[in-house]
Formats: sequence, C-alpha cells, structure tokens
Amino acid sequence: MNAQTGVPMKSKPTSFRSRFLLRVVCATALSAALATVTSCSMKDEYTLPQVLDVPPYTGAWDMQKLTDKNPDPSIVEVDIEARVTEVAYLPGKKTPAWAYNGSVPGPLLEAKVGDKVVVHFKNSLPDPTTIHWHGVRVPNNMDGHTLMMNPVPAGGSFDYSFQVQDAGTFWYHPHVRSDSQVEKGLYGALVVRAASEPMLTSERVVMLDDVYLDANGMPMPVGDMMELMIGRQGNLLLANGKARPILNLRTGERHRVRLINAANARYFRLSLPGHKLTLLGTDGGFIETPRELDELLLVPGERADVVISAAASPSTALDVVTLPYERGHDTGALPQANVLRVQYSAEAAVMSPMLPATLTTIATLPAPVRTRSFMLSEQMMPMTSGHNGHGSSSASTMMPMFTINGQVYPNVPIISAKLGEVEQWEVMSDEAIDHPFHIHGFSFQVLSREGVPEPIRAWKDTVNIKGKETLKLAVRFDGFVGKWLYHCHILEHAENGMMGELDISP
Repeated sequence: MNAQTGVPMKSKPTSFRSRFLLRVVCATALSAALATVTSCSMKDEYTLPQVLDVPPYTGAWDMQKLTDKNPDPSIVEVDIEARVTEVAYLPGKKTPAWAYNGSVPGPLLEAKVGDKVVVHFKNSLPDPTTIHWHGVRVPNNMDGHTLMMNPVPAGGSFDYSFQVQDAGTFWYHPHVRSDSQVEKGLYGALVVRAASEPMLTSERVVMLDDVYLDANGMPMPVGDMMELMIGRQGNLLLANGKARPILNLRTGERHRVRLINAANARYFRLSLPGHKLTLLGTDGGFIETPRELDELLLVPGERADVVISAAASPSTALDVVTLPYERGHDTGALPQANVLRVQYSAEAAVMSPMLPATLTTIATLPAPVRTRSFMLSEQMMPMTSGHNGHGSSSASTMMPMFTINGQVYPNVPIISAKLGEVEQWEVMSDEAIDHPFHIHGFSFQVLSREGVPEPIRAWKDTVNIKGKETLKLAVRFDGFVGKWLYHCHILEHAENGMMGELDISP
C-alpha cells in the first residue's frame, strides 16, 4: 500500500514449522491527514503495520527529570508513581496510557558512580507491577523481578534502594506482564555519570519506541499468534514519546545521544544520511576507543552512546531513519521510516572539542570455569505451558511458545554458579529469526559471532542473536548472590516461555 495511507503493508505468507491459516490483525489505519479510516478484513495472511509518515513535531521533547529530595550529594532520593493517564501521541488525539509520574517516557533519573539511589515507588495502577533496573547491578531483592520479591500490589508501595556501581545508560520498566505494561508506556531512563566524561557540545537521552494506534489515537487490540511470534510492532515511531521530533543542531557541534530501545519487539537500524555516527559506549558504559559507524542496529532492551558530528551546512534539514531489517517472518519487507528530524540552524559553524582517543580500559576476562549452551527456539505447544497468568486452560489450544533448550519457562532447568566465576555461554537461535538476549544482574563480553572474533571489546547485558547464528559470551558473575533471570527481550517471547533462571551462591 501507499506509504501515505498508513494502511498495513501485506507481507508474504509466513510459515512456522508448518503452514497455518492465519487471521489478519484487523487494523484501523490512519491516513496522512489522520482523517480517514481503512479497515482490513479477515484473510489468510498476517500483515505488518506500516509506519505512518507524519509531519515533524515542533514542540519540546526532552525528558522530565526527577527531583532529588535529599541534600546529601552522595544520595539521590526520588518519588516515582505508576498511574493511569492519557498522552498525546497524535495531534488532537488522547491515548490511554500507563506511565511513571504521568509522562511517557517516565522521568529521567540521574546519578553519579557510587551514589546511593533511593526510589519511593507507589503503584496507583489497577494491577500489580514492579520496577526492574535494566542493566544495573543491584541487590537481588531490588531487581524488580518476581523470583525474590512479590509484585507491588495495586495501591501498594515499595522503596527501592541500591548503590550505582557502573557509569552508563540504563533504563527502568516493569517485570510483571512486561509485554502489556511496557507497551502501555511504563518505561524511563537512568543515567549514571563517571567522574570524568568526554567534553561535548550538547547531550540528550532518547528512548525509542513504537505504538499501534487507530485513527482516534486508541491502541489497536492485540493480534493473533503471528503477532505473538513477531512481537508487537506499531505504526507510529516515537522518540521520547513524540512522533518525529526535531533535533536542533548547529554546524560543527558534536551532539552526544544516549539511545535506549524500549520497544516490545521493533529493531531500530538507525542511519543519518551524509553523517557518521561515533560510538562511545554500549549497555555497560564506554568502549575503549571511539568507533565510527555508518549505521547502528539497536535491538529491544539495548543501549548505545553515540555522537553526531554536525557536518552539514547551516539551514540543512534531514531525518534520522530506521532502515529495513529482516529479523524473521518477513519483517524486512517494510520500507525505511523517519525517526526524528535533524534541523541545522542558520548560524555560522562552531568549533567543538575533539573526542579523546581513549575512553576507558576493559580487561580481558579470565578463562571460563565451564561452558554452557543455550538453544533458542519456537514450538507449537498447548497454551497451558505459559506463565505469569498467560495461557489457556484448554490443552487443545495450540499456540507458539518460545523455548530455551526445548523447555518453556518455568520448566527451564535452573543454572547454578558461584559469585566471582566466569563462564562461557554459547547462545544460538535454531530458527531463521533473531532474538535479543538479556541477562539480569551481570554483564558479559561478546567473544565471537559464528567463530569470528568480536571487533569491539565492550560490557553488554543485551545482545542480538541472529537466526541460525551462534554467539560465544564470557559472562562474569561479579554482582550479588541470589536468583536472576535471563531471557529474550522481545517481550512477547519472554512472557511466553523464552526465559530461564540463574542461581548465584557465595
């Protein structure tokens, strides 16, 4: 269909071990003027929603910042409330949402390495929830998963308290029905600064997401099993909760952008035509030396710290785009789409500080004490295999489930290890689809992909496993004891079985 209509684009029929007659997600789509509605009928093929081409958003789009209530410079003490609200993703339209402190994304939490962070959390939602501090090394009972703590009930409260040990770009989100709660808007950013940071002209934190809306701004209903297999992809791309916001630059400046992919399932393959992106850091902070990139692939849950060197002429306007990417099930059939508009001012060029040649030093990990293998798969199973309230009471209802070594969580065998050990994990997807692999509580280094050594040494907690690809990871257990999770960060996959437990003892 025409890119201006917003009508979902038909993909090829998709097979899942054997071919099924699949119901189309009935989509009510926006026209370019957001004035007409087109519905699609029940067919035998699934349709991927096509991204709407919308005009640039001209308003402010910086995140709100949390107010530190504690006068002690080494303690950051804040209030966060999860509540039902409305947001304006589209002009003149109100979309129901769940949000932290009433905004999507939630407010930015900032701290320095070594600070104690205290979060007074209140749950004003109708359902239980938690806060998971994605990528942050915290005590087990502060991680926000349900292995070691009960969810915060509706109307309840909980105080999260931990010391931040690592500089980097992190984020927070629920770990109860995360496929639903994150999709409704529950996510926010946490930035931890090092004692010494590179001098740059300007900086911004950008959380990327997508939503699936009808012409009235209402969320589209959850689709059929093909949407479950692919994960929820929307028809409107968001940067800090705004569709195609404007990033104002001045020729010559170096603009630092801390990117976070908070989407349920969308992969962002980012490119700025005519520009290089300079990578400063990944999930766990700085890499050793800046690295120039033509484009950047950011998978769900992953973060990247990049610099845009403003090299175009004054008054130039162009867009950061997400390029097509095939992660399985014909997801690469969608065309490129605009993420945000870059607008150069008419002012004369400025001089910016040069980037340092060395950002940090990352030591090579010691030899692993053992090697483990993980096979990520899809299988058709009775829905009784689900968890967290998922699944059906009817064993005759067959739906796709997502497995680790052939098992669906919580039946995946628990892994036991000791604090201080290093293990080698070999992780493979045995289907022709990608899975973003995430581990709680600890970090790892990617050693190789399909036997090819990884060119960048970096600390990661989320990494993409391509279809039919094997990655070797060196996992370091240097945080806290207790039970932890590892899982696919396509949230529909995690909530439907692709999750395991890790038990770390002293």
